Amino acid sequence: MKVFISVDIEGITGVTDWSETELGNHDYKQFAEQMTKETVAACEGAIAMGAKEIFIKDAHDSARNIDITKLPRCAKLSRGWTSSPDSMVAGLDETFDAAVFIGYHSAAGTDGSPLAHTMNSGNNYMMVNGEKASEFTINSYLAANYGVPVVFLSGDKALCDTAKKFNKGIETVAVKEGSAGATISINPDYACDLIKEGVKNGLKHINECKIAIPEKFEVEINYKEHKNARRASFFPGVTQTGSHTIKYTANNVKDFSVTRMFIL
Repeated sequence: MKVFISVDIEGITGVTDWSETELGNHDYKQFAEQMTKETVAACEGAIAMGAKEIFIKDAHDSARNIDITKLPRCAKLSRGWTSSPDSMVAGLDETFDAAVFIGYHSAAGTDGSPLAHTMNSGNNYMMVNGEKASEFTINSYLAANYGVPVVFLSGDKALCDTAKKFNKGIETVAVKEGSAGATISINPDYACDLIKEGVKNGLKHINECKIAIPEKFEVEINYKEHKNARRASFFPGVTQTGSHTIKYTANNVKDFSVTRMFIL
């Protein structure tokens, strides 16, 4: 078995403020350590189910957050960015049996986390086919395009609840719940235990986690600054529909993700 793991930090246990997510800040270290622990827990779950190869994408900000010295021997870690439209799942391909998402968070324009956003902090929301899109949504479509089901997700409760509607078979672990500018988190070690077991359970029913890819992607992005909407409007196929808003339609996952890469 070959498993892909994508790891973000805003959905890691205890993370509440932006300062805790930024490399070099005084309060960043403990949460980078917890990010590593939750990644290791996911690896342990995969190994227990027979994984012989694990590929980990450090998918937050600098992409230099996970402590490589703590990872199992069968794991490889991708640090930094490959400048690919696959972004947070760069390195994923058809050879993987399943994907796992750790430390994910609610979408921009929702209230499930004080750190809710989609790809960056420059937009108020991104809509895909009439629904607010999270990084979980985007990356699930990218994985599905390679024929790889996402079998497990950890992060905030609101995202986990949404994910269960999007992917009926997925296993989730809510390590915290957002409340306005606060988070209520479970014990960090307990979170790791639940993640390990959740990954094991997810890998027991891989085929139940497959999702359908839409025939087309109707995308709307509302930017915080109007200048960014105007800039995006010059990309082929993108139309500005308001002072802060653009729309585009993509007929496949590749076109959807390539356009997003250049305008968001």
